[in-house]
Order: sequence, then C-alpha cells, then structure tokens
Amino acid sequence: MPTLVSPAQAATGPVRPALPPLLWLCLAATWVVWGSTYLAIKYALISFPPFLQMGSRFLFAGLVLAAWMRWRGAAWPSMVQWRNALVVGALMLGGGMGGTAHAEVTIGSGLVVAFIAVVPLLIALLNLIWGIKPTRMEAAGIALGLIGVLMLTQGSGFQSSPAGLAAISIACICWSMGSVLSQRSLPLAPGAMGFASEMICGGVVLLVLAAVSRESLVWPPAPEAVWAWLYLVVFGSLIAFNAYMVLLAKAPAALAASYTFVNPVIAMLLGVWIANETVTRFEWYAVVVVLAGVLLLLFKRPKKS
Repeated sequence: MPTLVSPAQAATGPVRPALPPLLWLCLAATWVVWGSTYLAIKYALISFPPFLQMGSRFLFAGLVLAAWMRWRGAAWPSMVQWRNALVVGALMLGGGMGGTAHAEVTIGSGLVVAFIAVVPLLIALLNLIWGIKPTRMEAAGIALGLIGVLMLTQGSGFQSSPAGLAAISIACICWSMGSVLSQRSLPLAPGAMGFASEMICGGVVLLVLAAVSRESLVWPPAPEAVWAWLYLVVFGSLIAFNAYMVLLAKAPAALAASYTFVNPVIAMLLGVWIANETVTRFEWYAVVVVLAGVLLLLFKRPKKS
C-alpha cells in the first residue's frame, strides 16, 4: 500500500518512515538469537538426531503457540491456509531446518551458517519467476555471492563432507523457496496462528522424515543436549522464527534477509570459542566475499521524487 505524503513532503522528496519498535525487536531476534541457535543445534545433536530434533522442536512450539492463540480467541486456519502451511512448512522447516541439522552432523556450525548467507541471493533469483528483476547492483551482488559460496565449498570443512555439503545446499534452496512462496502465492492464516500452523505442519513432516530414516533418541539424553533443545524451542522457534515470519509479512524482503550479515559472524565466533571448531583463513575470506555480495544485493538506490 503506498504511503500518503503531504504536498510539502512531496516537494522535498520521499520520506522514509521510522521503523516500528516491533520490527526492531524482530530484527534483534533474527540477528542475535538465530546466530546462536546453530551452535545449540550442534549440542542438541549429542542426543537428538537431526530430523527428530527439529520435528519435536517445531511441533511442540507450534502446538504451544496455537493453544495460546486459541485461548486469546484466534480462529483456526481454513483448509486452504492449512494447505499453504503444509507446503511452506515442508519447505522451510522440513527441507530448510532439517537439512541444516543434518549438515551439522559432519560440518561445523560456523561454516553451515556461513553457507546459509547465500539465501538472499537465491530469493532474488526465485523472484524472477514473478517478474521481479534485479538491478545491476543486485545482479553484481548475486554474482559476487555465488563466487564466495564456490570459494567456501573448496574449504577443508566442506571438502571433507560431501554429504554435509549436499544437505546444506538443499536446505538453502528449500528455505528460499518457502520464503518466496509465503510472500507471493501461499498466504498463511493471519498473525501468530499462521506461524503456529506452519510449525505444526513442518514439525509433522520432520517427524515423518525421522521415522523413515529410523532415527531414535539417545536415552537418557545428555543434560547439555536437553538444555540446547529447550533453547531451540523457546528462542529459536517461539521467538526468532516467529520474528522472521513477522518481518516477511511486514518488512521489505531485503530487511527481512538482513540477518544474514550478523548470523555468520556470531555463529563462527561461538563455534570457535565454545565448541573449538576450526575455520581456516581461506574460509574466512570466502565468508567476506559472500557477505559483500549480500551487501550489494540489499543496497537500494534512492527513488527519484
């Protein structure tokens, strides 16, 4: 919806509205909290296999959120909205988060989240289907980002695990497709009920994948794995994931994707500091190239009056 401006504002040029406090909180959640969840996934893997970990996490969080919204009087999603939640949830959570957890079995959390920085580039490419063409600056960012990703895959972390590389590649593609579809053609139920339905559907898909893969919980689970799982449920799912969905619904796509600047740095530093993960100098250079490409992609030239 276009922003209404006064004649005086029109004479002086467009005015950029201040960012609402809610969106600032959502940005903080996706920037900082998500950056730490990748290390939490690594610790949860001690006792919780990838698909079982993610499925139980999102299903539990989705049911809690849905119950809370029903208690507050929110309506259940319609059949069409449940269908949309199933498609988007299967892509973003089943393929995206499930693939991420599967990759972290053999690849360090810092390198995984550095690879995920390619998501805004993939979203820009997928938007071509809807006729949204990138500018020259954005096209240069896509090219530079892809070069950085190619550099990253040549590092020792990814070279030692082709299966992990395949898993994180599939995860990025699925997450990007789900993000674009939720914006363009598959709207969810209004508000938090839509996010809850997506987590419920995605959690069920992940648990089906866990059953097909014959995953089983290590019992008794290690205390650090339990605490990591709880952290992922509360902060990763109920807070950060919902914050991302709010940004997709109420903020420009570039702003919603800005978490890709901060997450790799936080995740890599935490991985090196806490989990003693190894990141080579070449891999750091590759991350810089990827983030430079994302920066060009998000750079917007001011519109003419």
